[in-house]
Amino acid sequence: MKEPWLILIAIVISGISAFIAWKAAIAHRIKFVETKLGSAEERAREIIDEALKTAETKKREALLEAKEESLRTKNEIEKETKERRAELQRYEKRVLTKEETLERKMEALEKKEFKLSAKEAEVERTKTEVDELHGKRLQELEKISGLTSEQAKDYLLKTVEDEVKHETAMLVKDLENRAKEEADKRARDLVVTAIQKCAADHVAETTISVVQLPNDEMKGRIIGREGRNIRTLETLTGVDLIIDDTPEAVILSGFDPIRREVARIALEKLIVDGRIHPARIEEMVEKAQKEVEVMIREEGEAATLEVGVHGIHPEIVRLLGRMKFRTSYGQNALKHSIEVAHLSGLLAGEIGVDVRMAKRAGLLHDIGKSVDHDMEGSHIQIGVSICRKYKESPIIINAVEAHHGDVEPETLIACIVQAADTISVARPGARRETLETYTNRLKQLEDITNGFKGVDKSFAIQAGREVRVMVVPEQVNDEDMILLARDVSKQIEAELEYPGQIKVNVIRESRVIDYAK
Repeated sequence: MKEPWLILIAIVISGISAFIAWKAAIAHRIKFVETKLGSAEERAREIIDEALKTAETKKREALLEAKEESLRTKNEIEKETKERRAELQRYEKRVLTKEETLERKMEALEKKEFKLSAKEAEVERTKTEVDELHGKRLQELEKISGLTSEQAKDYLLKTVEDEVKHETAMLVKDLENRAKEEADKRARDLVVTAIQKCAADHVAETTISVVQLPNDEMKGRIIGREGRNIRTLETLTGVDLIIDDTPEAVILSGFDPIRREVARIALEKLIVDGRIHPARIEEMVEKAQKEVEVMIREEGEAATLEVGVHGIHPEIVRLLGRMKFRTSYGQNALKHSIEVAHLSGLLAGEIGVDVRMAKRAGLLHDIGKSVDHDMEGSHIQIGVSICRKYKESPIIINAVEAHHGDVEPETLIACIVQAADTISVARPGARRETLETYTNRLKQLEDITNGFKGVDKSFAIQAGREVRVMVVPEQVNDEDMILLARDVSKQIEAELEYPGQIKVNVIRESRVIDYAK
């Protein structure tokens, strides 16, 4: 029994020893932990103190920055405020200045208005006085002159009108004389020199040709049995044969002068040959056509040689020859072209322009007339087409196109050709008008002049190149004559078409008639 108790005691002692050891270990552990805790707390306090110090430093720095920013912002606001205050002060000064200026202006305007009112009243008083004085003066003038105010007004207007008319007439005369002296002097020398150096003949052509017969029996042979000969000739040539009572003559009628020339040559050959029948007529017409063609070429070559122009295309030379059989107002077209070429050369030589080019342009200016019966368009358009086709220079083409004013001349040569063409056609006798056109123009010329106030009678003389106007001396004075002549000239230019120029000769004469008894 003793051993279990001992065992229990040993167990209790062992337990107490273990408890004491455990207690000692716990105490040691607690001491160690307390030691560690003390170190941690101390470290924590150090960290907290350091953090507090850092926070305090940061706080002080932040406060300083905030104070600086606040101070800077405050300074900027104060600066901006000062600037705005200064600007407002400037605006206030300007407004005050403007107000003062407006006040001064208002005062000045009020003074001016007051003065104007006073002046208006004064003007009204003066006007009233003037009206009264004017009325009194008119009454006195009417008493002195014995004329009413209307009569005096008419007299003054008539006097002023006469003075103005006289001054106008003298001014017109002076301007015309000055213009003639300055502008016509050189032109007159050039034109007169050119005309004097060039004298060309003019042949009047018509639309008929007359073939002389050896006897009247030849008329029957030309007609042939049942008219077959004359029909054949008319068919082949395109010309009408007129066989009437005219002794020993046959009339060839046709608008185409070349056909008429072919018919004339063929008929003359048939008359000389004596054998007249359709086959022979056809043969002779063919020969005549060849002769006329040769004649055309020879005439064209002769024209170029006469003018001294070379290097012209053969076809243009042939067309120039055709112009021998073309007339315009009775003026032969080829001779007119030759004359224009000579005149153009002379004028070009006088003013220092290329003479050969001027002659060439003058010779070709009417080239369109050689075929204008066969083609549509004016002779100017046809001539320009021909020159372009055969590579003539632009100077020649412009001269052809501008010689009647259809386009503006681009060179001096074109102007020279215009002048030479006008000189050629305006020469007395150069062109022939129909009798009806001529007589109508003369009648219109006299009617125009007779329509002016103060004209007694007028006469167209010098083949319509001068009109003499006789005026009533009591109605037209010397100054009125100058204006009348100018007005008549202007109306003639506006209403009539004529070659050259028309001289207006106004005549005023006073006649005294008495009788010895």
